[in-house]
Amino acid sequence: MTPHALTFACNRADAEAMPEIGDIFPDLLDPPTLNVEEPDPGHPDAWLLTAYFNEYPTPDLVTRITALFPSATEITLAPLPDEDWTILSQRNLDPVRAGRFLVHTAAHANAIRIGDIAIAIEAGLAFGTGQHATTHGCLQALDALAKRRQFHKIADLGTGTGVLALAAAKRWKKAATIATDIDPISVAVTRSNLRDNHVPEGRAAGHIELAEATGMSHLRLAARAPYDLIIANILAAPLIAISRDVARALAPGGTLVLAGLLQSQARRVRAAYRNHGLVPLGQHRRSEWPHLVLTRPLRSPRRPQHVSA
Repeated sequence: MTPHALTFACNRADAEAMPEIGDIFPDLLDPPTLNVEEPDPGHPDAWLLTAYFNEYPTPDLVTRITALFPSATEITLAPLPDEDWTILSQRNLDPVRAGRFLVHTAAHANAIRIGDIAIAIEAGLAFGTGQHATTHGCLQALDALAKRRQFHKIADLGTGTGVLALAAAKRWKKAATIATDIDPISVAVTRSNLRDNHVPEGRAAGHIELAEATGMSHLRLAARAPYDLIIANILAAPLIAISRDVARALAPGGTLVLAGLLQSQARRVRAAYRNHGLVPLGQHRRSEWPHLVLTRPLRSPRRPQHVSA
């Protein structure tokens, strides 16, 4: 059996609408592995899908996959070398630096320098290897925040591979962190990445607790609130939808880092959180993907007094 890779270009909407693997191929004993990525952050609507097969796929199977992506173009099917394709894919993922943070795969462990906060993340089924501008921007925000304050209670919403939760836990080693995701595969991948990075799972300080959750709707999230740092790298629409719950869970003086939004969506996302008492500390833009940093003031701003003449 010769492993093969099916690749084609598609738009962002089709990539984000990709169903779960089990829903696409419930009849297959050996389903392919699908990976979608944005090769160039400067072109946020141009995505690339790769489907990895352990053997040559039938034409019907190729048709089933491409039919899921109406925008599919530049379709190619080619054999892979007689080598672990996961390792091959990781070789193309260069280490990502953001301040003191270094996100790397096992193939690039030799890139670690003295003083780096190294985070080992392997390419796989969940989103977040540090390559995307949204993740990179959040890492930059965490690095900047670390220069001026400490955090003790941290929540990472939409954790993906756990890269941001790991960055926070490694930078603020006495903090208690919880990382959640709507996708059970992401939670499982994050659990594996915790082991690879020697960060214990649990509720105590220096640990990361994991939970499958939508937004803030989990008992453990509610029990740990309020947080002095919340990170949410999701998408603009869900960020707006959960703005009230997230704002309520942020402690006075706490910091909120938001990402996953396009530049054209930043004003609406920022306004949603301002409506719930949060004020901007800054907006930073990398390509078309900004990240927002907001805070809950220690005191609510006084309303102006109207004095009658």
